[in-house]
Amino acid sequence: MRKRWLFLMLSAFLLLLPEPAAAVPLTNVQVLIDVGHGGVDSGTSHGTIFEKEINLEVGKRLYWILTEKGYRAVLNRDRDVALSDENQWLNNPSRHIRDLAQRRQLAKEIRPQLMISLHVNWSSDGRRRGPVVIYQQNEQSYWLASLLQDAMNQMAKTNSRPVKGRTYYLLRHDYCPTVIVEMGFISNYADRTMLTNPEQQEKLARVISDAIGEYLLLSGELAGDGSRASMGEQKRTWWERLWHPVRN
Repeated sequence: MRKRWLFLMLSAFLLLLPEPAAAVPLTNVQVLIDVGHGGVDSGTSHGTIFEKEINLEVGKRLYWILTEKGYRAVLNRDRDVALSDENQWLNNPSRHIRDLAQRRQLAKEIRPQLMISLHVNWSSDGRRRGPVVIYQQNEQSYWLASLLQDAMNQMAKTNSRPVKGRTYYLLRHDYCPTVIVEMGFISNYADRTMLTNPEQQEKLARVISDAIGEYLLLSGELAGDGSRASMGEQKRTWWERLWHPVRN
């Protein structure tokens, strides 16, 4: 049953390829972009503004920026779908658990160097604003979260610190350093305006990308000689061509 599930998952994954990919190994992924929610799960909302749509827009922009810099990145959803629908292997009545398990299992199978999970926050206090990065209980995740939090604080003009995530299902693994990035509060007018503005979404994605690049360089995990420029000049790899969303 386990082998059958893995075959079905990888088969569905390979459908995203723009050309045949026989005998190409699933390896050397640097960044797995986990696009939060999707499909029937809209996440948090404000009127007709849904978290799932913001996550997807920023996620696609982040993917493009990373790949244009020469990094190997993968999106786990490219459109408005619920990943729980793809999970036929976990016998659990909770759609939410199946969704989270599908996201975490992909990290287990492809073993990226890091995983970024994009989300939007909400509070009953409309004054609360700014990004919050939640990390695993390990040094690598904290290091990544700190770089992201500092970079996003500068953009938002806030001074928040990363938060340790003790109860988050997505963070309870050791496959790769993983963080949850709450990009802002949909319940706050200023954050909501920023999160729904295409130019600000691009800027946010670029800030996140820069922090990811800094982490990869400082951790010594960047492939090749560590030069982003030289990586950008290399021939595009299969992983870089895995999923190319249409850019607006």
